[in-house]
Amino acid sequence: MNAQSQRMENQVLQTMKSATRFMIETASYNGGFVWSYLPDLSRSWGELEAKRTMVWIQPPGTPTVGHLLLDAYHATGDEYYYESAKKVANALIWGQLPCGGWNYVFDFAGENSLKQWYATVGKNAWRLEEFQHYYGNATFDDSGTMQAAKFLLRMYVEKNDPVFRYPLEKVIRLVLESQYPVGGWPQRYPLMYDHPFQGKKDYTSFITMNDDVISENTEFLIQCYQAMGLQNVKEPIMRAMNLLIILQQGAPYAGWADQYTVEDLQPAHARSYEPRSINAGTTVRAIHLLMEYYHLTGESKFLAGIPAAIGYLESTALSEAEIQKFGRPLYGRKGIFVPRFVDPDTGVPLYVHRVGSNVVNGHYYTDQDMCNTIGHYSSGAFVDVDELRKAYNTIKETPVSEVIKGSPLLSVEKVSLPKYYTRTRQMEGDEKTDVAKLIKTLTKEGYWLTPLKDISNPYKECPFMAPSKETKYASTFVGDEYDTSCYSSETSVMGISTAIYIANMMKCIHFLDAKN
Repeated sequence: MNAQSQRMENQVLQTMKSATRFMIETASYNGGFVWSYLPDLSRSWGELEAKRTMVWIQPPGTPTVGHLLLDAYHATGDEYYYESAKKVANALIWGQLPCGGWNYVFDFAGENSLKQWYATVGKNAWRLEEFQHYYGNATFDDSGTMQAAKFLLRMYVEKNDPVFRYPLEKVIRLVLESQYPVGGWPQRYPLMYDHPFQGKKDYTSFITMNDDVISENTEFLIQCYQAMGLQNVKEPIMRAMNLLIILQQGAPYAGWADQYTVEDLQPAHARSYEPRSINAGTTVRAIHLLMEYYHLTGESKFLAGIPAAIGYLESTALSEAEIQKFGRPLYGRKGIFVPRFVDPDTGVPLYVHRVGSNVVNGHYYTDQDMCNTIGHYSSGAFVDVDELRKAYNTIKETPVSEVIKGSPLLSVEKVSLPKYYTRTRQMEGDEKTDVAKLIKTLTKEGYWLTPLKDISNPYKECPFMAPSKETKYASTFVGDEYDTSCYSSETSVMGISTAIYIANMMKCIHFLDAKN
């Protein structure tokens, strides 16, 4: 390596260390993180505005930072990153619930402080209904519990430190105990039925596919099997994988729903803007999962339902006239445009709208009009059916011996976990020059100043208001001054982003990998 290359590498290592020191020693609270901060730390946000003492679990929150730190340790061999990862792990262990999992968020100030936040900021978040009620149990939603679980697994197998064995066993036990006999999982556990909403049952006990609950839980168990050799998890893994076949609806609507009732495995509702339906995005994800499960097992049953699912998606393609009604830019997207939600009994599209200005006077509803749908949860989706069919044909034509090569489920030995977990786009070509910019733009304090993606209205108590037909906020991310939902400000608010820190660190890691 010449002197210039060595100097560049040293600068990258110094930049990584400075940025991490700031995040660990200044931005974090006892090793826990939220999503973004004002530079003076006077306000901070996860999916909603957070107290300084709060810790966010959902990506890109605390477990995601932990994964990044282990990735940095693997890239550099610098023990500082491992010790920093231990601080993050200790924060997560502090916030781990007795059941073994995590809520979206916890508060180092205690449960009363968290309940007070739910009763104010959470209750007023119009579009974030999952925060309007305090359950007190763990959630599998948004990969939070599973990201934390995978991080604890990595921490344990990294050096076989027994400190991490007990909290890891707790979350493994949670995943096994919460699994329904048929193979799926509820959204939240222990089971609770205490929040009927707008005349509908509390949906958190339903079998959940939304936000990859089944696939994430299954993947975690597979990683426990491959890295720890746990034999008792293989049957639950197969039960979950087989359920994916069972949950596919029959023709002509041969897709998958986000939730299912436990008693009869029928599509079910969730939040008020998540109607009982077949979901196009969930169907696409299920198709990819079936091919992944075929890679893991070599069993052709996982491919059997794919042609019908692709055919169903093709049958829902919207005409150009309907697409024009959508009224939003559709830049560079490939494939057909389809309704996100379709009635599972009639095949009629379900487009989601809202009226009002806040959680008190507003409500969501569905109809068959594509015009003026909500902006925070798209009623339409692009599906590249040609790519799906190509992937299906390729895997079907590949010899089974090739398909299953490297499967951790079929290995007779332990299989190492991946070196890196953080998923960011790999740099290509002259994008590697970005690293030089990262070195220059790191502030003397040790952070990258960036426009924050989301901010929010400060909490104000919302008075009683009669139901409203206001349409001003029909497609916005936030309502009136009483709505605490986060939104993108028209005027840039500069701050510190956990996601940007992670992405920039991974650019540095990719640079180091390319040099070695």
